[in-house]
Amino acid sequence: MALFKFTANILAGKPIDVFNYGKHKRDFTYAADIAAGVIGAVDHVAGPDAAWNSEAPNPGTSRAPYRLYNIGNQRSVELLRCIEVLEQSLGRRAQMNLLPLQRGDVPDTLADVDSLTRDIGYRAITPIEEGVKRFVEWYRSYYRPQTA
Repeated sequence: MALFKFTANILAGKPIDVFNYGKHKRDFTYAADIAAGVIGAVDHVAGPDAAWNSEAPNPGTSRAPYRLYNIGNQRSVELLRCIEVLEQSLGRRAQMNLLPLQRGDVPDTLADVDSLTRDIGYRAITPIEEGVKRFVEWYRSYYRPQTA
C-alpha cells in the first residue's frame, strides 16, 4: 500500500514518511505476477504429503490434499531504490521524512517460492522498474490526479 500513498503524496507535493531511513528491503511483486501464481495454484490439484508426520509436522503440508504457497518476486529491493524508481516514473522528486524503523516492523522480507516453483513452475517475471512504471500509468489514468 505504500506505493499508493507515496504516489499520491509525491504528485500532491506532500512529503512521504520513509521508515528505517529507507534501508529495509521488501519483496515487491507486481500484481499480474501474483495473479499468475494464484491461477497456477488453483489449476494444480494438491495431493496429500505421504511423508507427513504428526510427531514432527511440516506446517506447509499435511495428510489432507491441500497446499499452502508463498507467492512473491523472490528478490528483495531496498525501499530507497523503490522510491527512486517511483520518482523516475513520476518525473518528480519525493520529499522524504526519513524516520527510524517502526516498532514491530522487520527490516527485510523475502518470499520463498521454491515449493510453488517446484509444483507449477511459477516465477515472477516483472522487474520493479517495469511494475512501478505500469502502476504509475494506471494510477494516472484511473485517478487523474491534479499535481502540485
